[in-house]
Amino acid sequence: MKMSWFAGAALALVLAAPALTTPALAADAAAAAIEAPRQGSWGFDLAGRDLSVSPGHSFYDYANGTYVRDLVIPSDRTSFGSFDRLRELSTARMQAVVQTAGADKAAKGDEAKLGALYRSFMNEDRVNALGAKPLAPELARIKAARSASDIARTMGEHQHGFGGSAFGAFIYDDAKDPLKYTVYLGQGGLGLPDRDYYLKDRFATQKTAYQAYVAQILTLIGWPDADAQAKAIVELETRIAQVSWSKVEQRDDTKTYNPYDAARLDALAPGFDWKAFLAGAKLSGAKRVVVSENTAFPNIALIYAQTPLDILKAWTAFGLADQAAPYLSKDFEQAAFQFRDKTLAGQVEQKPRWKRGVSLVDSQIGEALGKLYVQAYFPAEAKAKMEGLVSDILTAMKGRIERVDWMGPQTRAKALEKLSKFSVMIAYPDTWRDYSALSLKDDDLYGNVQRAIAFEWDRNVRRMNGPVDRKEWGMTPPTVNAYYSPTKNGIVFPAAILQPPFFDPAGDMAINYGAIGGVIGHEITHGFDDQGRNFDGDGRLTDWWTPQDAAKFEAEAKAFGAQYSAIEILPGAHINGDLTMGENIADLGGLLLALDAYHVSLKGQPAPVIDGLTGDQRVFLGWAQVWRSKMKEDRQRQLLAIDPHSPNRARVEVPVRNIDAFYEAFGVKPGDKMYLAPDQRVRIW
Repeated sequence: MKMSWFAGAALALVLAAPALTTPALAADAAAAAIEAPRQGSWGFDLAGRDLSVSPGHSFYDYANGTYVRDLVIPSDRTSFGSFDRLRELSTARMQAVVQTAGADKAAKGDEAKLGALYRSFMNEDRVNALGAKPLAPELARIKAARSASDIARTMGEHQHGFGGSAFGAFIYDDAKDPLKYTVYLGQGGLGLPDRDYYLKDRFATQKTAYQAYVAQILTLIGWPDADAQAKAIVELETRIAQVSWSKVEQRDDTKTYNPYDAARLDALAPGFDWKAFLAGAKLSGAKRVVVSENTAFPNIALIYAQTPLDILKAWTAFGLADQAAPYLSKDFEQAAFQFRDKTLAGQVEQKPRWKRGVSLVDSQIGEALGKLYVQAYFPAEAKAKMEGLVSDILTAMKGRIERVDWMGPQTRAKALEKLSKFSVMIAYPDTWRDYSALSLKDDDLYGNVQRAIAFEWDRNVRRMNGPVDRKEWGMTPPTVNAYYSPTKNGIVFPAAILQPPFFDPAGDMAINYGAIGGVIGHEITHGFDDQGRNFDGDGRLTDWWTPQDAAKFEAEAKAFGAQYSAIEILPGAHINGDLTMGENIADLGGLLLALDAYHVSLKGQPAPVIDGLTGDQRVFLGWAQVWRSKMKEDRQRQLLAIDPHSPNRARVEVPVRNIDAFYEAFGVKPGDKMYLAPDQRVRIW
């Protein structure tokens, strides 16, 4: 089951800035690095506009053109913009927290764990001295495997450690019974980002580079006949890609919910030892599983059964080393960077080690870090203001549901019931995760990450078939993002996103409504997008729509998707309107709700005009400002294949073309490039 996503200490900061030469300057720069940025004097960067472009020609360029033109993507990134600036701030703040915790040698509990994990990553000399030694015990077991069943068991073990697998497993809320956890199984086996990388000519260069990378990793671990085995591995994965479901098919929550008795897996997909796999994954107690890509399973299992044991061993060994590479010596880490970041995404330089260390801490013990993060950087009054904004947007959605003319009374009543049951979580969880049983050491980076992965897996296994924690968070507080959970029917906004350019308590409220209000509306709309609408108010996957209303919704959604699919982002590369459907609908709904809520907030008074801009204009500009960015071409092509979000320019321009108020606000008329005739505008929400 999936969720819908929106998308250091002073000393360390000084070390990252070599131009600083005095303690006073260093302290000032360190403070600036963890200070929330302001956008202009009232929340919008007027200088970032390109006033040579009319809003009717390109609203994105009008709002952001000068900023984007002058923007330089840092060499350690594949894109940069408003989101990234805020993520840089969050990273600097997390480093400050981690360094402070780590500086106290007498620290106990979570603070000691934060310091130990970070120090183990930063101890590069120790990591380099170990080379491939941390992999040795696991590689020896793979080499000693005597059958495909042994490899299946190892792949099960990889679910709670490093390594790849022909199939994946995870434990999450049961979509048909969302008050208890269940086991999900899904297709796996691919080392490239998507099946298209194996099957489409436009990714032929990347596929060739992948084979070279596989050979390089096998050579680093001393695997025999590396070149021939790499060729066989890529051929094996190509066969798996041919029978795998596409990203569009995987979006369908109804199609991917296929419950089976665990004992029936051998009948569903013979040729793969499911008993051994589940035992290795510590899931022998699972009596029932939900299979996602059920028609792909028998084909993948057949391919597995037909593959010689020596290739299965090499494939498994590569998967282990590939996943562990960022936590091994520099030859492994650089090999992974050169292929996965540089070749596939266009990133020129590796991120500084301290940034990667901070990200590791956040990913493995993020709630321990998050607890200290919010104590240091999240004011209580910001949470109260956000609660008010969320309430306004929920009220606006209620009004939309009540007014929309394509929805009949039966569906409307169910939609209002669902909306009334929305849960809202802001900034940080009420209860923090307990990491007391997790052992982390200063000098064991590989072991630390392995134990952290196993710790989280074991926690979930213990909850299998048990009651769902409805208050659990799927993101950490320092995350610059937000999400909607269909099975919990809840929206979540981590602390790190609640600052400029999304939310400025001292800024113009029209900008706040367009920015964070648009994000709030986006997440609320996910509950009623093309997939979220299939879940009821209790988070249960069920069809609560009348056939007539569903048909009307789907017709509007299809027309909306066609608008996106018509856009060629790069030569030969269009947006996939079916893949991005849910996010596109959420963007449109989010902006409409933000506008509605802003109007209500005025309480009948006229909106102020600021720097010649009306209230409605500023709402639209607030939305446009958060999507300012530049992206490397390789990264853009990658995201077009795998990402359910449309490129940022489209996230600004396509929704506004379907909103009547945009035409009124900026005087857009027939003949303008942005103009869309009223009968062609999508009216979903």
